[in-house]
Amino acid sequence: MSIGTILLIVLILLLAGALPLWPHSKKWGYYPGGGIGLAVLILIILLLMGRI
Repeated sequence: MSIGTILLIVLILLLAGALPLWPHSKKWGYYPGGGIGLAVLILIILLLMGRI
């Protein structure tokens, strides 16, 4: 497993944890999920370009 694959798995898990599904996180809106989703998107682009 390369470092890029490990980072991708960790970021996907963080994205799943940031979804506003629990009562305490419903007032957060989409900010946490959007930020982590953006990080996952950037990581995927870097992986496809061969930079990681």
